[in-house]
Amino acid sequence: MPERHPLNMTTTFASLGVPDALVKVLDAQGKTEPFPIQAATLGNTLEGDDVLGRGKTGSGKTLAFAIPLVAGLREIGVTTKPGRPTGLVLAPTRELATQIADTVTPLAQAMGLSVTTVFGGVKQARQEQAFRRGVDIVVACPGRLDDLMKQGIVKLDDVEITVLDEADHMADLGFLPVVTRIMSATPQDGQRLLFSATLDNGVDKLVRKFLHDPVTHSVDEANSPVAKMTHHVYEASNATDKHALVRELASGTGRRILFTRTKHQAKKLAKKLTDEGIPAVDLHGNLSQAQRDRNLAAFGGDGARVLVATDVAARGVHVDGVELVVHVDPPAEHKAYLHRSGRTARAGEAGDVVTVCLPEQRGDLRKLLRNAKIDVQPQRVTAASESVDQLVGPRAAHVEPAPRPAPAAPRAGGGRRGGGRSGGHSGGARNSANRNAGGSRSRSRGTRGGQQRAASHS
Repeated sequence: MPERHPLNMTTTFASLGVPDALVKVLDAQGKTEPFPIQAATLGNTLEGDDVLGRGKTGSGKTLAFAIPLVAGLREIGVTTKPGRPTGLVLAPTRELATQIADTVTPLAQAMGLSVTTVFGGVKQARQEQAFRRGVDIVVACPGRLDDLMKQGIVKLDDVEITVLDEADHMADLGFLPVVTRIMSATPQDGQRLLFSATLDNGVDKLVRKFLHDPVTHSVDEANSPVAKMTHHVYEASNATDKHALVRELASGTGRRILFTRTKHQAKKLAKKLTDEGIPAVDLHGNLSQAQRDRNLAAFGGDGARVLVATDVAARGVHVDGVELVVHVDPPAEHKAYLHRSGRTARAGEAGDVVTVCLPEQRGDLRKLLRNAKIDVQPQRVTAASESVDQLVGPRAAHVEPAPRPAPAAPRAGGGRRGGGRSGGHSGGARNSANRNAGGSRSRSRGTRGGQQRAASHS
C-alpha cells in the first residue's frame, strides 16, 4: 500500500479543503493549525480515499477522522432514516466513545447532522429511542452495537463512512471477531478509515480485508515515546516510603493521573488521598457508567485534581492539562506503559511521567523501559527529596474531606435494612462533582463496486 509522510510546511485547515462551516467551529475552539496527523491525512480523507493512519497517542487522531466523517456525509447529502445511520465510528471503550462524540458533535451540528453514542453498562432504551428518531452518526463500542444489530434495532446497510479508532486496543480486548461482523454489515464500497498505533494482534488482517487500496500515513514511530514527555524513575525503600512518595507526587496544583494495577488499589488509594486532604476520584471497571461519568466530570472540572485509575483509562480518556502521570505500580508490559504515559504531553504540550518502584521491581522495570525505548536513570528518593520537591512544584491547599453520613439506625423488629449505594467517588470529590457538575456518493472517488481505482498513490 502507498505510504505518505507528514507534511513539513505550515498549513491551515482551510488550505486542506476543510469546509468553511467546520473551519469556523475549529476557529471558535482555538484550533487554527492542524497537527501533523491531521495535515497528513485530510487531503486523502476529504477526497474519499481509504486511509490507514498511524501515530502515537495524543497526536490528534480524533479530529483527523471527525472532520472528513462530517464533511463527507454532508457532501454526499445523506438522508436521516430511523435505524439506519450513515456514519459509524467504532471505539474500544465507553470513555473513548464519549470523548469522540464530544469532538464530532459540534462539527456535525454545524452541518445539520446528528450524533449518538452506543455502549454497554447503561440501559439500551435511550439508544433505541435515538435510532427510532433517526440518527446520522453513531459512535459505538462493538459489543452493544452488535447486540442492537441482532435485535434488529439498527441496520448498517446505509453506512457511507466507517472509522475504526484505536484498532490495536480493540484487538487487545478481543473485539476483532465482533468488529469483523460489524464491518461486514457495512457496504463494501463505503469509505473506511482506520487509526491505530500498531498493526499487530490481527489489525493487519482488518486492513487487508476491509480497506481498499488504503493510503498509509505514519506520524512518528508507532508506540514511540513523546518528545516533550520527561520520564523519571523513583525508587522507594519500602511500602511505607512508597505511599509517602505517592502522596507527595499527588499534592501539586495541576491535574495528575495515578495508575494502579488493580481496581481495589485504585479505590483504596483515591479514598486515602481524599482523607488526607487531596481530593481524588477513581476510575476502573467496577464503576457504573454514571459513576464513571461523574468521576471524570469531577476530574475535568473543579471537583478533584487527582484521578486514580487502572488501565481502563490508559486509552481514550483525554482531559486537558494533565501535567503528571504516576505509575504507582509499573505496568505489565511496555505498550501499557506508553499508553498510560500518553495521558500527559498531549497535542504538543509538555508533561512528566514518574514510575515508582520498590527494589525488588528494579529488574523487571529495566526490561520494560528498554522495550519502550525509554532511557532514564533510576533515583533513590524519599518524599522529602529535592528532586521530588522540584517536580511537584507548588502544593495545593489542603481540602478537608466531607463528613461521611452516619450509618442508619436499625429498624425496629430486626427487618433488613437496604444499604446505600456505594458510588465510584472517594470522600469529598463526590460533593464537588455534584456541585460542578444516506444518498449516493457524488465525490471524486466514485463507486468501488467491481471497478479498479482510477487513481494510484505513490
